[in-house]
Amino acid sequence: MKQQKKDLSGGLILIAIGLIALVGQFVTISLPADFGLLIVPGLGALFLVWGILTRKAGLVIPGGILSGVGWGSYAIAGPFSIWQGDNEGGVFLIFLGLGFALITVVTAVFTKETHWWALIPGGIIAFVGVSILFGGAFLTVLTFLGKLWPVILILLGISILVGANRHKAPEEKLVTEK
Repeated sequence: MKQQKKDLSGGLILIAIGLIALVGQFVTISLPADFGLLIVPGLGALFLVWGILTRKAGLVIPGGILSGVGWGSYAIAGPFSIWQGDNEGGVFLIFLGLGFALITVVTAVFTKETHWWALIPGGIIAFVGVSILFGGAFLTVLTFLGKLWPVILILLGISILVGANRHKAPEEKLVTEK
């Protein structure tokens, strides 16, 4: 019964998107100039709702990313945009980072598995956006981190090697005890 309900909601959403796209090719409707900017956040919302209804985290991921990209675009090009020049890139990245954070929040509330990983790229992207938007000390920290990223790779590699040796140790003990 649950699977049938999930299939039904997923199928209806795909049919709705297809019908809107098909009708849009043949029917000219006079819409506000900024309406096109709402298509991507609308798709993001559809994926989020679909993921919530079916409780599938895999659908929430494109929903969060599309929402971040869509609302970021709307924030810098929509009717209420107040940012100019370099600030536009910072605002867009902040919204994209929030879209990734949305993945974690929605999966924590509505699915069995919480996707904590999304906070890592979301946090990095949002920090870069804040750095661009506010500059100053944030941009100095970003420049400093930009030079130190190889250290993170080295530490990660060491961590993997240490973990691999820990897993080998019990096996070696069994061999030596025989």
